[in-house]
Amino acid sequence: MASGFALGAKARKAASSCDAWLDNASELAYGPPRMTREDAIEFEGMVNEVLKGGLFRVETDAGHTVLAHMAGKMRRHRIRVVLGDQVTVAVSPYDPTRGRIVFRAR
Repeated sequence: MASGFALGAKARKAASSCDAWLDNASELAYGPPRMTREDAIEFEGMVNEVLKGGLFRVETDAGHTVLAHMAGKMRRHRIRVVLGDQVTVAVSPYDPTRGRIVFRAR
């Protein structure tokens, strides 16, 4: 009893489970690991329609239609995308109908 009190068997078990919970607290607080940009699937395609709000409808070479917006770096460097441009679209595996335009071919 160096600390001034003794823990019973139930209290020791509860304390050890609390320590295990604290080890996983960051994962519990922030959820599972998020998807990174490298996890996205990239398709080549052509811009078929320019919509309001910076959205574009892109027909990929695989035959899918993707509703895409411009990636932040393209917006920041003021790269313009117009009807008929060949682009690369990064698509999430969770929702293959939405994506980000990450590259415009010259």
